[in-house]
Amino acid sequence: MVNLQGIKNFTKEEKLKYMVILAEGQLSSEKNFISNLSNLSSIINACIEDCNWVGFYLMEDGELVVGPFQGLPACNRIQIGKGVCGTSVLEDKVIRVEDVHNFAGHIACDSASRSEIVIPIKSHGKTIGVLDIDSPSIGRFSEIEENYLLKVVEKIEKYID
Repeated sequence: MVNLQGIKNFTKEEKLKYMVILAEGQLSSEKNFISNLSNLSSIINACIEDCNWVGFYLMEDGELVVGPFQGLPACNRIQIGKGVCGTSVLEDKVIRVEDVHNFAGHIACDSASRSEIVIPIKSHGKTIGVLDIDSPSIGRFSEIEENYLLKVVEKIEKYID
C-alpha cells in the first residue's frame, strides 16, 4: 500500500519527482497493463494538484476508448483527429492547451475543464493510447508538469515493451 499523506508538505517539484518514483515502483511490480494504468491515474491525480480528470484513452479499432481514470464519467470514444486527445494521436505529439475553449474542436466531457495536457503512449513505435489530464484552471499545465509526465509515459513504454 502506498501512503501519500507525506506529500502534502512537498514542493510542486518534489511531488512530481515522487510521482515518477511511484510510477516506476508500480510498473516494476505488476505486469497487468490495466491494473498499472488504474494505479498510475491515481498516483498522478494525487501528485498533481488542481486536476479534475486524470486518465488514459487506449487505441481500439482505430479510435481512442476510455481506459482507467480518476474523475467524472468521460467520453467513451474519441475519433483520431478529434478533440485534444485525437489531435495528439493524429499529430503524434504532446499537446498542452492553455484554455480548451480556444481549442477548435475541443470535446467537453466535463464542462468544468479549462486546460488540458495530452501525451501519446507508444509501443514498438505505434501509438497505443494517451495520458490525458484536465484542470478547471486556465493555464494549469507548464513545461515542468509536461517534463515529469513525459518521464511517467517513458516508464509506461519501458514496461510495455
